[in-house]
Amino acid sequence: MKVVVDAFGGDNAPKEILKGSALAAGEYGVDIIFTGDREKIIQCAAENDIDIKFAEIVDCPGVITMNDSPTAVIDKHNKSSMSEAFRLLNDGADAFVSAGNTGAITVGATLITKRIPGVQRPCIASVLPSANKPFLLADCGANADCRAQFLRQFAEMGSLYMKNVMHCENPRVALANNGAEKTKGNALAKEAYSLLKNSKINFTGNIEGRQIPFGDADVVIADGFTGNLILKMYEGVAKALMNGVAGIFKKNIFTMLSALAVSGGIKDMKKQFDYKEYGGAALLGVNKCVIKAHGSSDSKAFKSAIGQAVKFVKTDLISEMKQLFEEVSVNE
Repeated sequence: MKVVVDAFGGDNAPKEILKGSALAAGEYGVDIIFTGDREKIIQCAAENDIDIKFAEIVDCPGVITMNDSPTAVIDKHNKSSMSEAFRLLNDGADAFVSAGNTGAITVGATLITKRIPGVQRPCIASVLPSANKPFLLADCGANADCRAQFLRQFAEMGSLYMKNVMHCENPRVALANNGAEKTKGNALAKEAYSLLKNSKINFTGNIEGRQIPFGDADVVIADGFTGNLILKMYEGVAKALMNGVAGIFKKNIFTMLSALAVSGGIKDMKKQFDYKEYGGAALLGVNKCVIKAHGSSDSKAFKSAIGQAVKFVKTDLISEMKQLFEEVSVNE
């Protein structure tokens, strides 16, 4: 399996990207192709004692930063690490992983790798932890403005992802809303509710924000603006909670002794709610596997993002999506 890695995407590139890729190559046995400035990659690896002999390097000097326009990725004269990665993906690589500019990744996947026929808008789908089991949140930021038909497609693709990649049988799909009643929400939510209710997925109705962390749904659907707010709030609250727990046990000698007694449970809880265990978000609705890793990914998180790509590629997910939207087009 060939995975193309944008070595210069993300806040901690290239060091953490190289380290995470080395971990992934060892654990998953994948072939890694780095895109980026060859000399800088080799220098960074040497300075940090990272063995990258396992990888191929495709030399390209440019970098798309977080401040660049998303359309920079499709500039014909662009020799950036991300642009080159999409070209390699189209030329036969199995997956592409980057912690870089979300907008540029979305544009590149949509216009270079291209959408699955029938898909109106690709969506960013992130696997997140809950008190029960992992769930999928889609869209997490690819589409700030949505139509109800988009949300229905996000739900259909998200349901297939959870079934194929996360092995969740008959995933429960819910629509993020400000109330559980079907009459709640704005015009978009009400129209989307009607479409989802009449679809073939296992739609369980609306879900309020406070119920999401308890695992009341396997797939939570939202427009990209709302979904991104949920994602960032979710990550922030989890981090604040764990910092608060750590602070309690560091107050004095007695609390420190108490911490020893419950350290196992705390470690388990920290692991359960650690986004680094999942590492990245899939861009659903395009012809190849594209994984958007967190911009602040460290080596562990990036390794997990490559792990998500491996799980994705090993399934027949894209073929099932193509079949689904081909059937929908015929029926409509």
